[in-house]
Amino acid sequence: MDNVIVSELGKISIEDQKIEICERKGLGHPDYICDAIMDRVSVALSKEYLRKFSSIAHHNIDKGLLAAGEVERRFGGGVVKSPMLLVFGDRATFQVGREEIDVERIAISTAKEWFRGNLRFVDPEKHVRYQVELKRGSEALQDIFSRRGKFLGANDTSAAVGYAPMSQTERLVFETERFVNSKDFKSKFPESGEDVKVMGFRRNDEVELTVAMAFVDRFVDSEQKYFRSKEEILEEIRSFVKSKLEPKKVNILLNTLDRKGRGIGGIYLTVLGTSADDADCGQVGRGNRVNGVIPLNRPTGSEAAAGKNPVSHVGKIYNILTHRMANKIYENVSGLREVYVWLLSQIGQPINEPKIVSVQIIPKNNLKMADAIKEIKELVKAELGNLDVFCRDLAQGKIPIC
Repeated sequence: MDNVIVSELGKISIEDQKIEICERKGLGHPDYICDAIMDRVSVALSKEYLRKFSSIAHHNIDKGLLAAGEVERRFGGGVVKSPMLLVFGDRATFQVGREEIDVERIAISTAKEWFRGNLRFVDPEKHVRYQVELKRGSEALQDIFSRRGKFLGANDTSAAVGYAPMSQTERLVFETERFVNSKDFKSKFPESGEDVKVMGFRRNDEVELTVAMAFVDRFVDSEQKYFRSKEEILEEIRSFVKSKLEPKKVNILLNTLDRKGRGIGGIYLTVLGTSADDADCGQVGRGNRVNGVIPLNRPTGSEAAAGKNPVSHVGKIYNILTHRMANKIYENVSGLREVYVWLLSQIGQPINEPKIVSVQIIPKNNLKMADAIKEIKELVKAELGNLDVFCRDLAQGKIPIC
């Protein structure tokens, strides 16, 4: 494959760098909500297109916005004064021949289902308003979907990059958010809201995690109760993190804006467990990268994967595929410390024929470069050859994107 270039990356491995910064926006963060819902709408539309037309029609649901509502926080339980507003934007196919698709109904019902399944205290009928601004796509981009062939043409000239493996700090940031948003944790600490952000900072062997966690006011009857709960939750997080990172030095901080003696103004309290109920808006593309973290030490593309169609939009396909390829290469080729995979598409060209595949590696000392290059090219060829299966999994929602 002449368009697959394998080279050694003259760079210090992430684990050997003195400073590392990484964050994760959790389940109830407004940006996460936008990414998750818009991608779920794409999956729902893809399934409906397949059911009615036996193929996926043109759509991109990747311009979502969540505008914060207004609440009155109170110890023991506040009230929602004005609901959040969820705006669905960009393009979809509303009709093929005489057959119509109720895109607005699918978008709204899918969003409501996501809220019910993920945010305990958000009533999607009462606490959220919906505004569907999806329009029909251009003829040129719609035409891509009517062209024959196993693989559709790319609907954009775009580049993406993925890497493997995740660093210890990246994994810790990811797993800490998943831990505090687990069912067991919420059962033990129902006052902890789903809106969680974890910022990881490593300096040499010392790791600091700053956790922002929305508390739910119905479970907090006083300022004293808030700070008691905060200490209990902080100790639980410390135990979890230390079990993952020993013997490294670890420092955990929780809700550092808090100030005792200032009442509700001095604590992180919400009515619904998300800052979107009053304080913070969300937008597609501002959340996690497709491997679940925001890794500031790594190269990253500019495309938001969430909501894009899974069969022609390389902004989604290549974003996820680069990480998949990097992981396959790292797991199957011995002698590698890190792998970076870059993919570049050209609009109109089949998605399985990228203009360039650049694989950059940081080797261990015992790597035989010639053997590695051969193995890597074979793995890349196999992944591109099975791209139809990969896209089908994307369309069915089997591959997480945030």
